[in-house]
Amino acid sequence: MSFDTAIHQWREGERRLDAVEGPERLALERVTDAIHRELRRRLGGAFTTDELADLYDSGTDWTLDVAVAVAPGAPWAWEQRIVADAAFARYVREATDFAGGRRTQPY
Repeated sequence: MSFDTAIHQWREGERRLDAVEGPERLALERVTDAIHRELRRRLGGAFTTDELADLYDSGTDWTLDVAVAVAPGAPWAWEQRIVADAAFARYVREATDFAGGRRTQPY
């Protein structure tokens, strides 16, 4: 999957998360934060947007395990199109070749 396709999906997940209100939002945020931490563990220090897109393309099934562990009684917080995509959208901001909402190097 190309970075351009992936970032579109990630941003859509972040928009979905931002649209949720009430107590459901707290569980979604906890899960998103946990997935964000797991991304840091999986990618380590410096990483590029392509490395993050490759990780996303290899599958996000593992994010369901994180979601269930963090919010076992909140199945609405397991929606990968929200929590996984929002976590990736937040994590891409830490990529070495990403700044100001876009890639810093032409590809």
